[in-house]
Amino acid sequence: MEISLLTLLIILAVIFLCYMSVTKNFYYFCDKPVASLKPTIPIINTFLLLFEKFSFFDLIDQLYKPFPNSKIIGTFNLLSPMWVVRDPDTVKKMFVKDFDHFVDHQSFIKDFDQSTNEVDALFTNSLFLLKQQKWRDMRATLSPAFTGSKMRLMFELVRETAKAMSTHFVQEAKTNGRQVHEMKDVFSRFTNDVIASCAFGIKVDSFAEKENSFFTMAKKMSFRPGKLMTLKFTLFMMFPKVMQKLNMSIFDRDMAMFFKQIIRDTIQTREKHNIVRPDMINLLMQLKTGSNISHEQENKVKDAEGFATVEESAIGKSTTSRVWTETELIAQCFLFFLAGFETASTFLQFLSHELVVNTEVQQKLYEEIKSFEEGLEGKPLSYDDIQKMKYLDMVITEGLRKWPPAPVIDRECVKDYVYDEGNGVKFTIEKGQLIWIPIFSYHMDPKYFPNPEKFDPERFSDENKDSIHPGAYLPFGVGPRNCIGSRFALMEVKAVIYYLLLNFSFEVCEKTQIPLKLRSGFGMFAEKGVWVDLKLRK
Repeated sequence: MEISLLTLLIILAVIFLCYMSVTKNFYYFCDKPVASLKPTIPIINTFLLLFEKFSFFDLIDQLYKPFPNSKIIGTFNLLSPMWVVRDPDTVKKMFVKDFDHFVDHQSFIKDFDQSTNEVDALFTNSLFLLKQQKWRDMRATLSPAFTGSKMRLMFELVRETAKAMSTHFVQEAKTNGRQVHEMKDVFSRFTNDVIASCAFGIKVDSFAEKENSFFTMAKKMSFRPGKLMTLKFTLFMMFPKVMQKLNMSIFDRDMAMFFKQIIRDTIQTREKHNIVRPDMINLLMQLKTGSNISHEQENKVKDAEGFATVEESAIGKSTTSRVWTETELIAQCFLFFLAGFETASTFLQFLSHELVVNTEVQQKLYEEIKSFEEGLEGKPLSYDDIQKMKYLDMVITEGLRKWPPAPVIDRECVKDYVYDEGNGVKFTIEKGQLIWIPIFSYHMDPKYFPNPEKFDPERFSDENKDSIHPGAYLPFGVGPRNCIGSRFALMEVKAVIYYLLLNFSFEVCEKTQIPLKLRSGFGMFAEKGVWVDLKLRK
């Protein structure tokens, strides 16, 4: 079949327009006084990552390592220019001192129509994705719920869950003998029960009732590895309008409605019976009635709640009179679960592996825990008690260095920013452009942490921790938009490690992978899982 000249010209024109559209930004960095990666490399790597040819950690290092003497480099987020900040001092200047230019996270779902998608509105209304003034108001609203004084009240719920989990395994070991477990599953059940109690105000035992509805729904919400999930998120970022026209949702509809109804039912029950409990539901009830929760003044001693704890900025300590809708309030509970369920369990599995392969660290930590438990003389462990355990904090802090739950964080430039190093390197980061902070690469850079592959809690001893560059250790982010729940995460992790090590030694089994390898693709998952033999102590 012959093709007419006009048809051929149209085809060539379409091909040319597509080429121009794809390559329009390819020379963006040519007139900038900075090092940059060729535009084809990030695009190819993104698709290699999508098809699970290497891990997300590998991708971060591929952006960080090529230009060791550069403080900032240019690269691409698919086809759009993006900046990677390689220097901790520059991070502090940009995202603390000049925070007003970088208030927002990346527009994960652009042009989102909340009126047509009640499910994903729970996600887009969460603190993580709110923007500008609305984010500032929500941060000020929620911040008082995460102070040390509030954590003291909530710790009782966390302690009960951690102790119940340990008791379950002790009884199981006495009955069935050897206990070999995949630790991601173990800690997912633990974090599920903790968040169910602290965020949703309900008691769940995911060890006794393994397929309870709360845990089943939580698994649907988690970001499990897989090409389908990765492709789904990529399509939402690139074609949000098309995905909404197709009536697609990021999250499972039944799951989202399940959690939303639980919150509504719990609030109604508490209002009817005047029930007060130190959890997120109680906070929502106060906000629902228009009550402003004040940010209590605390005499915080540096590092008193752990080296990794981040401090609240003036934004979080301000007051706001904004009135929130039901969806906006429930979205915060939804985020609390989403963040707490997945990130804490992921970190805990890698920490358990480090305790398995570093037996001297495990033994020293066990001796501290045992000595402390004896000193309690039967009294229940408190929030202040667990902050006194220095070696426990050192172990957790080192674990967060080697296995940061958020290996990279992003910011979106909200107004043009003049970047000036003072040595001739000066240019403008334009509004709307994305900036990456490669936390994992900082944590594994021998310039900041000598022999970074070694799991060494002594880096964070009283004698050594002052030598650590404060901008190079960022497990909970940086600046006013850091993780609001750092205190909660740390007390949760410390409580479960305390009770498990008190009763069990973590030992190698036939399924333990040494050295541990990460699964290729997006996310932070062990290639063959993290398997541990929990051996009951005598």
